[in-house]
Amino acid sequence: MRMSRTEEALVAAVCDVAREAGRATLRFHGGPLDVERKADDSPLTAADKAAHTLIVGALRRLTPELPVLSEESDERELTERRQWSNYWLVDPLDGTKEFIKGSGEFTVNIALISGTQPVLGVVHVPVTGVTYWGRQGRGAFRADAGQAPVELHTRPADPERLVIVASRDHAGPRVEALLARLPTAKTANMGSSLKFCLIAEGKADFYPRFQPTSEWDTAAAQCVLEAAGGAVTDTGGRRLAYNKEQLINPSFLAFGDARQDWRALLEERGDG
Repeated sequence: MRMSRTEEALVAAVCDVAREAGRATLRFHGGPLDVERKADDSPLTAADKAAHTLIVGALRRLTPELPVLSEESDERELTERRQWSNYWLVDPLDGTKEFIKGSGEFTVNIALISGTQPVLGVVHVPVTGVTYWGRQGRGAFRADAGQAPVELHTRPADPERLVIVASRDHAGPRVEALLARLPTAKTANMGSSLKFCLIAEGKADFYPRFQPTSEWDTAAAQCVLEAAGGAVTDTGGRRLAYNKEQLINPSFLAFGDARQDWRALLEERGDG
C-alpha cells in the first residue's frame, strides 16, 4: 500500500528528528557523565535531557496539534495523557545503562499513538547511524546512513533453529530458565529496542519479556515489528496496548512468525 505524499513527508521528518536527537546524544557518549537517579532509581544523564528537549521541541513544531509524552515529561503531562486520543510517545534515550557503560546499544524511540495503538514508529541507532521505521499497514524499513531504505520482513520460525533475543541486563530468571531448556536455540543479548528490530529484520525469532518495561520503551519498536509482519502480545495473547491507566507494560512476547504458538512453547516448559 502506497503512502500519500503528506504521510511520507511526516515519516521522513520524524526520522530526521530522531537522527538529530541521536547526534545530540553522541556528544556525551564515551565521555565523563554525571548520572542522576530518578524516583524509580533508573539513571538519567545530560544526554537523555538533551535528546528530550530536542525531540519535544521539534515534534511540537512539526505537529502543533499533537501533544508529546516523553519518558522525561513532567508530572502534569503524565496525568493529562489519559485524555489524549492521538499523541507522540517518546523515549529520547532507550538503553541509558548501556549508554553509561559506553556501549552502542542505545536508541532514540519515537511513536505516534492513535487510541491505544502505535501507528508510526521510528527507532534510530546513533552509534551506527541506522534508522528503522514502520507504519501500521504500510510496511517497515531500515536505512543505513547514506543508503537507500530496505523493506523489512520477519522470517518463518524453525523450532529447531530459533534465535531468541533477551535483554543484556534484565533477562530475568524465567527467560534464563527457558533458554536453558532450549539447547538448540541461539541467544542474542542486547540492550534497548534493538531486540524488536532484530526480529523485524528476520535475524531473530522471539523476545519474551517478564521484567518491567514502560510504554515508551516498546511503542516505536512494536510498530516497526508489526509493520514487518510480527506481533507483540501479552502472555494472554492480547496485542500490547497503550495509554493505559498505568504506564508499566505487562509481561509480553514479541515474535516474528505468528503461525508458531509461542505461548505453548512457554507452557510446555512450565513458563506459562
